[in-house]
Order: sequence, then C-alpha cells, then structure tokens
Amino acid sequence: MILKKHKKVIIIMMPIITLILTSCFLFADSFLDDTLKTSPVKEMNKESSVYQLQNAYKAIYNQYKDSVVFISTEKTVTPRSNPFFDDPFFRQFFGNPNSTPQTQKQRGLGTGFILSTDGYICTNSHVVDKMDTVTVTVDTTDYNAKVIGSDSMLDIALLKIEGKGKFKPVHFGDSDKVEIGDIVVAIGNPFGLDKTVTTGIVSATGRRKIDNVGNSHIQTDASINQGNSGGPLINIDGEVIGVNRAIYSQAGGSIGIGFAIPINSVKNTLLQLKKHGKVTRGYLGVTISPLAEEFAKELGLDKPEGALVGSVEPGSPAEKAGVQVQDVIQKVDDKKVNDFEDLIAIVSEKPVGKSVKLTIWRNKKVINLWPVVKERP
Repeated sequence: MILKKHKKVIIIMMPIITLILTSCFLFADSFLDDTLKTSPVKEMNKESSVYQLQNAYKAIYNQYKDSVVFISTEKTVTPRSNPFFDDPFFRQFFGNPNSTPQTQKQRGLGTGFILSTDGYICTNSHVVDKMDTVTVTVDTTDYNAKVIGSDSMLDIALLKIEGKGKFKPVHFGDSDKVEIGDIVVAIGNPFGLDKTVTTGIVSATGRRKIDNVGNSHIQTDASINQGNSGGPLINIDGEVIGVNRAIYSQAGGSIGIGFAIPINSVKNTLLQLKKHGKVTRGYLGVTISPLAEEFAKELGLDKPEGALVGSVEPGSPAEKAGVQVQDVIQKVDDKKVNDFEDLIAIVSEKPVGKSVKLTIWRNKKVINLWPVVKERP
C-alpha cells in the first residue's frame, strides 16, 4: 500500500519536474536574454518631465472618456430615378420601375461633448443637419438625442439626450488666451474608432479663410479625421478651447492641418440655441468685393484696408442709410474693419433693431452713416 502511494506521487511529480527542467534548458541559453534587461532609457527617464507630460495626457483622457460622446445619425433618402424611364418609349418595353419609390438609409458619424449633467451636448451642425435620427453613445450606453437648435453659419448644433442619467460635463477654457505652440489634445471617433486620442500643438490662430463667412479658427497639427467633427480640442490643463470642425486634405485623411472653432465664439451660440433654437445675427445687406492695392490707390487710400462695397441689396438697412457701391467701410461703431471677415464678425454681433455708426471712405473723404441693423435672413 505504501509503495502504491509513493508511485502515485512519483507519477504526478514527473510532469512538473520535466516542465521545470525544460524551462531551465530553454532560458539557460536563450537568444532573447538581452531583451529581458531593463532599458537604460527607463532609468534615465525616472525623474524626467517626459513622464509628467505623459501623465497629463492620461489624466485628460481619464477626465473626458465619459464626456466625449459618439454620435451616429441616419436619414431616409429616395435615390434619384433614371431619366430614361421617364420616356414613354422606354416604359413601353421595360415597364416603369419608378412606380414604386425605393428608399435608402444614409448614415453618418461624428463626435460631441457633454455640456451639462442633464445631457446637453455640443457638436457640429453638419454632423446632424437634416438627419431623421440622432443616437448618442455615452461610454457604452446608447441614447436617442433631440436637436435643440443648429447654426450652420458657425457650424454648431446643440443636442439633448432623451433619457435619464447624470452626465459628466467638460470644462471650458479661454480661447482668447490660446497661443501658437500650445500643446493640445483631440478626442473623437475617427472612422468610427471611438475615444481615439491624438496630440499636437496649436499651429496658428485666427485662421479666417476656412469658410465663406470668415469665421475664426484655431489651426492644429493634432490628427483629425472623418468622424472627429464636433469633438473637443483640449489644452494641457484639461480645458476645452475649441470644437474640431474641418481638415485640409487632398486625399481625405489627416495631413496635420486641422481646424477648430474657438470655444469663446461657441458659447454665445449655444446660449441662443438653448433659449431660441436658433441664432440671431445682425445684417446690413451689402456684398463685399476684393480691395486690390492698385484700386485702393485710385480711391485715395494708402493701404487696401476696409470692406469695399460691391453691391447694395434693395430695401436693406445699408440702402436706407445711403451706402453706395465703391464705398469702403473702414469702421463699425469705431471698431476697425480690415476686410470683409471683420465686417461680418462685427455686424453679426450687433443687436437687431440697433443703429450702428459706419465710418466710410467715399470720394477721398470720410463720412459717417447710421443704418439700423436687421436680422440676417
């Protein structure tokens, strides 16, 4: 009996001993031995500020992983019919396939970020524009969302989660204090890859040639791609300083030139969307032409500065006040106008129904006119 017990022990122990011996044999003379040694850079970086920066990135992600949301949209569209089947001759032979309209589902992706504990969300207008349904994913939970209001001019939309929960809002920074070289972080859902984090710097500020109305933008080399639209651009202090909007790319992917709407421009828009569902902007009713240096000299100007009036809309505030073609608007309420972007930005912020002072260069002298601002159509 005793021998049998020992035999069992010996039989059980044999595989274990064999495994240990095999492992010792494999690693006793392994070509991977050197790879198991500690990297000298790790020792060097122990007290390095690189770790502090790395930890800052991690802290920003952990702070915002439940504040940045995935947005998916859907709408039903009817494809355009083939014009050949509108011809009676073709219908005679092939029938009329257009008699039963076919529909398709068009889907889109984007990013947003939470503004309040009760579930208001900021994103880009173009992410949700004309969509039938909007779904917001917070962490791993899906919610239906309602579009409270949308402003295509600034490309900002306000959403509201339709569901109960206590949500985690972001923290706003001051985009007027942003400087070239500042470190920034972008969080979004490029190509549907949710919670993707990219980093970079502020490459430029005050970029106005991005759209046809001259909105100011922050330029960054942090990677932004399709699906990042509406996500936050965050400074190293964990504050949102911009809303990622667009990229410059010939192939459709990031080449390190991305643009974000400064958060200070977004704040007032969000407040108006919350209150009225739309944004009210001032309007004069003029179109502006480029002011070339040679033509500026012909008009008697030292520099090609100001907004050159190309046309005046009939019945507009500008016409009623006496604004004429080839007037150069130099100031609005004594605020300097360098170009048409400045004019749009200044007038847009003026209260509807308020008269403003236009300082105009006409016939080589300065005159003042006082149009009453109307709401932009």
